[in-house]
Amino acid sequence: MPAARPAYQKYAVDVRASAIDGQGAFAAEPIPARLKIGEIRGESISVQEARIRATRTERIMIVELSDRKAIDFSRSSDPMRYTNHSCRPNARLTIRQGRVEFYALRGIAPGEEITVNYGETHHEGRLACRCGQPGCIGRL
Repeated sequence: MPAARPAYQKYAVDVRASAIDGQGAFAAEPIPARLKIGEIRGESISVQEARIRATRTERIMIVELSDRKAIDFSRSSDPMRYTNHSCRPNARLTIRQGRVEFYALRGIAPGEEITVNYGETHHEGRLACRCGQPGCIGRL
């Protein structure tokens, strides 16, 4: 019997190898359009500390919530932390009341990788986008 998921994880998500980059978050059951998939929780830190940490590791999992506050998901066990970027995403990331939540933009089938558009990143166009989608912007 699978372990119970936390209340904030609304749909089952598996983590496995991604064709986009490293590990990815994949729907383990059908996810209807416009509904919350889940969220990620992590360590609350200052933006200054987040930017220092970003220089120390190649793969970061940090979201800036405001000009002063960020969340580092590096040690989180939440599967949504593995959500990769796509120029044609099937989900969106929303910051609501200090939480990082994910919502389906359209129905997502079991086995499909859940992706979001990262938007502006600390990479400032220096990191190649690997989503492979038509119209890919090429860089993050």
